[in-house]
Amino acid sequence: MSFTNRQLLLKTRPEGLVSRDNFELREQPTPELQDGQALVRVLYLSMDPTNRVWMSDVPQYMPPVAIGEVMRGIGIGRVVASEAKHYAVGDLVQGLVGWQDYALLDEGKTGYWAKLPPKPPVALPTLLGACGFSGITAHYGLTEIAPVQPGETLVVSAAAGSVGSIAGQIGKLRGARVVGIAGGAEKCRHLIDDLGFDAAVDYKADDFKQQLAAATPDGVHVNFENVGGPVMRAVLSRMVNGGRVALCGLIANYASGGKPSDDYSVIIVKRLTVRGFLAFDYKDQQGAVQDLVGWVVSGKIKAGETVADGLENAPTVLNRLFDGSHTGKLVLRVSDED
Repeated sequence: MSFTNRQLLLKTRPEGLVSRDNFELREQPTPELQDGQALVRVLYLSMDPTNRVWMSDVPQYMPPVAIGEVMRGIGIGRVVASEAKHYAVGDLVQGLVGWQDYALLDEGKTGYWAKLPPKPPVALPTLLGACGFSGITAHYGLTEIAPVQPGETLVVSAAAGSVGSIAGQIGKLRGARVVGIAGGAEKCRHLIDDLGFDAAVDYKADDFKQQLAAATPDGVHVNFENVGGPVMRAVLSRMVNGGRVALCGLIANYASGGKPSDDYSVIIVKRLTVRGFLAFDYKDQQGAVQDLVGWVVSGKIKAGETVADGLENAPTVLNRLFDGSHTGKLVLRVSDED
């Protein structure tokens, strides 16, 4: 059985924000399956800052998406046809599905694919956010990269986003005093009233640095850094001697070409430990996922998603990561779940 597959191919490399003009929307029939292959209908795509990195021809942890290739993307889908031993029609899977309606899963090739439970304990968008790579990133960042201890002050930038919102809540579970940095009064209210942060600082405010100082009277022991740029510099200036930085992302630079900082001397002066990391570094993620699912199901962590619709809208939806017009995990619905 053949299906019509819409695919978004990278046509030109974006400069600044992403445009639909950077992509070609192509339609073609799905291929005939060979032994060991399965066809996956894409249900949801994860919209991540790393998508923007993959579009750029710069050194990175995976090869850049080549011009003319289907745009790379993590997502969840359902197997609709199979000649594979370990995947049956109806199975839910998660992996690098790409920006398309149908993805080809090949058991004989290396690549990230994971079979999901037939009836997941949480909603599928949550499996891409709080219980997916976003939550896994937050979990390892605060348990292995820069373990936060009871009574310490943790500052999380981009705290209303998919990773930051979970990182802050994990910090609270570990007994830390948690300060979130977000853009705008409503997001700051959300961090305190809905997610249980101890304080929130509006990086868009004229008195941002004064707010940050007031919120961290004893300094900052751990910085979970998602942003870079002036926000990162401001937090580093508040770090205590021997403070730790879990460097998760530099979203302020992905669409602007900027640099995270012009002066790293504070790292020396305060003897800081700065460690970059990726969720992909951790092959055995089952323990983290079990923790996250348990926390979400029990209500100890609140998961939130912003769900947009339409494969053809993926380029413009991705820009919502950079203009702040979302909270929680940003997910694109490609197809209905049924």
